[in-house]
Amino acid sequence: MDRQRVGLILFWIGFIWALLWGTLGAINATSYFRFLSWEEINKTIWAVDPPGLMMLGYGFFMFMGSLVAGFGLLLRAGAKVSTIWKYGIGMVVAVIIVSSTQSLKHNPRYFGIGGTLILLFCFGTLWMWADERMNMKKGSTIAGDLKL
Repeated sequence: MDRQRVGLILFWIGFIWALLWGTLGAINATSYFRFLSWEEINKTIWAVDPPGLMMLGYGFFMFMGSLVAGFGLLLRAGAKVSTIWKYGIGMVVAVIIVSSTQSLKHNPRYFGIGGTLILLFCFGTLWMWADERMNMKKGSTIAGDLKL
């Protein structure tokens, strides 16, 4: 089987996996959060403080489904092996950071740091796209715009 077919299969497996966990969380957990008090929720499998089995599974399996779908897209697009490794190492680092902060209480600074990083990555993407677009020939600028 070629890389594009494997990538397509991985994408759909990851997409369906994340969709199923998202649907489970949206349907099942909603009834808990709508009708129970905070103390009662923390006695269920959807407990938040400390995280219960389903809350941990929901967060972990949605994330893993997204990762598998992303790697499938990278394979499908014919990305270089070095690019796939970079994404893989980045995701492992992200999992380690998220796992190490699980035992900490809610801290708004993490949301500020995360939001700032997202903003910087978006600006970095725009910067690289604009830099690449300036060096393109007249006919290929449309493809560069679609690439963004």
